[in-house]
Amino acid sequence: MTQAVKEEFRSHQVSDGFRWGQLAIGVICMVTIANLQYGWTFFVPEITKQFGWGRAEIQWAFTLFVLFETWLVPIEGWFVDKYGPKIVIMFGGVLCAIGWVINSQADTLFLFCVGQAIAGIGAGAVYGTCVGNALKWFPDRRGLAAGITAAGFGAGSALTVWPIQATIAHFGFAHTFLTFGLGQGIIIVVLSFFLFAPKPGQTPEVSNKGPIIQSRRQYLPSEVVKHPIFWLMYLMFVAVGAGGLVVTANLAPMAKDYGVADIPVWLGIPALTLAATLDRLLNGVTRPLCGWISDKIGRENTMFFAFGIEAIGIYLLYLFAHDPMMFVILSSLVFFAWGEIYSLFPSTCTDTFGSKFAATNAGLLYTAKGTAALLVPFGTALAADGDWGAVFIIGVILNAGASLLALFVLKPWRAGIIRRTEENVLQPAQ
Repeated sequence: MTQAVKEEFRSHQVSDGFRWGQLAIGVICMVTIANLQYGWTFFVPEITKQFGWGRAEIQWAFTLFVLFETWLVPIEGWFVDKYGPKIVIMFGGVLCAIGWVINSQADTLFLFCVGQAIAGIGAGAVYGTCVGNALKWFPDRRGLAAGITAAGFGAGSALTVWPIQATIAHFGFAHTFLTFGLGQGIIIVVLSFFLFAPKPGQTPEVSNKGPIIQSRRQYLPSEVVKHPIFWLMYLMFVAVGAGGLVVTANLAPMAKDYGVADIPVWLGIPALTLAATLDRLLNGVTRPLCGWISDKIGRENTMFFAFGIEAIGIYLLYLFAHDPMMFVILSSLVFFAWGEIYSLFPSTCTDTFGSKFAATNAGLLYTAKGTAALLVPFGTALAADGDWGAVFIIGVILNAGASLLALFVLKPWRAGIIRRTEENVLQPAQ
């Protein structure tokens, strides 16, 4: 790093370009870890074929990945808030590589679970750090910044859908785990040296003009977990997140159960391959798009429309998943309406509880994804006979409920809390 860049960072006059540069580095890190979650579905049929384990058994390894990815983020976020992003990103990159190297050598379900747990810790360290850093650098465009960062994770794996499938087909899943795991880990470690947290005076002042109301009080994490509105957001996060994770983990088995996986639908591309690619792209596009929309019309209004679209999309998938083209279109709609939770909830959390402890507080809320992941094996078990109807209907109910809660409960409650705090002129927590 040049001396000029170091001096610019130390000064209180950081350019807007520097802020966007920090965001870009975070996005690349997120792209690099995306396969750890979204690439897993391509390995499941091959692991089943080689070892003969049931899908529900194998998906416990996926559940452990998500649990360790999410439930440790508050601890990793505390290190970020205290020591900065560099060391946490470096730590995460090393563990991401180790996790998939273990998967490449695994011959028991226990070892796959160990590998996925370690990879989950690494992915969580990278994810939580990058999102937290974006929230801190962009208080003026928090929804957009969180959305762009989260898009790297949602859409990043689209770049490697075909390479991973081709590598598995030609060299086997073990070799694929090894090569992609090492490559991803090395990239993250190198990028860690270029990430910084903003210092006082290097970001715009918080403004409460327009539809976005932000608290000037800096809530401690210990205060956040005692606040009822945090647990309302947590419940909503779980409700919407569960359906998306079930589909993410089971897209390939689901396509096979409906008999559409290998049917060419466009330019000779099989339905599963095209669906997986479009799903990931739209899952990424929705994060900055809905984040930007939420900056304009408000977080809860955006949640109401997005979660409602998700409920409709899941219901239509329930009706038409047997048609290969409709499977592609509707699974893409489901991913589009699901992915925005990873921009809307972190930005809403930081708007409500302040940016000083953004990585820790957003990390606490992010553990809802881990809680939602506990439902993945049960969702998979419900469809053990190849009938996904019950899973879809439950998803419709959860998303419709979250949509209504956003507009009629979260919105007025959160606005009232922040306004009362502002009226009392509370001082930031030390």
